[in-house]
Amino acid sequence: MTMTFSTRIIRLIRNIPFIVAAVGLGVMGSAQAADDVKEDFFTWAGFEMTTGIPAAHPALENFRFKLFMQGRFGDNSSHFSQGLIRTGAGYVVNEKMTVWLGYDWVPTSRPIALRHPFNDHALWQQLSLQERFPFGTVISRTRFEQHFFDIPGSTDTAQLFRQMVKLTAPLPELLNRLNPLSTKLSLIVWNEIFANMNSTDAGTRSGFNQNRAFVGIGYPLSKAKLLEIGYMNQYINRPHNPRPDQMLHVLSVTLLMNF
Repeated sequence: MTMTFSTRIIRLIRNIPFIVAAVGLGVMGSAQAADDVKEDFFTWAGFEMTTGIPAAHPALENFRFKLFMQGRFGDNSSHFSQGLIRTGAGYVVNEKMTVWLGYDWVPTSRPIALRHPFNDHALWQQLSLQERFPFGTVISRTRFEQHFFDIPGSTDTAQLFRQMVKLTAPLPELLNRLNPLSTKLSLIVWNEIFANMNSTDAGTRSGFNQNRAFVGIGYPLSKAKLLEIGYMNQYINRPHNPRPDQMLHVLSVTLLMNF
């Protein structure tokens, strides 16, 4: 039997978690061995809403819209350092595949910014794949971004590639019984690799950009709302830059709403 294109793509993600996890562990190990890495404690707090269009016409039923807002607080979580407002439109190809287009606005200040605050505007294209296994659900998110910085003297467009793999696995029933609030807690683990596809006059250099690794718990507030809370390790690579690499220890709290 000849496999469809989507079936081939879905089967590919069975190997992606192992590749991404191996790279992520390698990055974290290298960071710990580095002599000059600046560490900080951040708090990220945000929410994401994904919704469809009221079924006014059958041709619109597969479209989705996304709004994501997040505040990031650095210098030991003492002040606002970066924000993110993301909007996107998606089309559900089938139950396992969705394609997206969107725009991000990312106002940035210290300690992420070097001297003066700046705005990062980004266009992005994304392929999302989902596969259900007996042990949980694996999601693969592949994204290309084009970044425009309002930094004086910066005219180049930064091209960025991102690959994330996320596992959501229901906790064993015994552990859930220890929590009187819910019997549907889930373990959430994901890793995301960033790579610059070009060098720019804003200071980015082609090659490995950063890695984010997360482990936490998913708590369902209702059928349409899920609270994710956990620890994220973010390692930012700065080759050929007078600034040291950064390792951020992040308390991440996100409310996900799907209507």
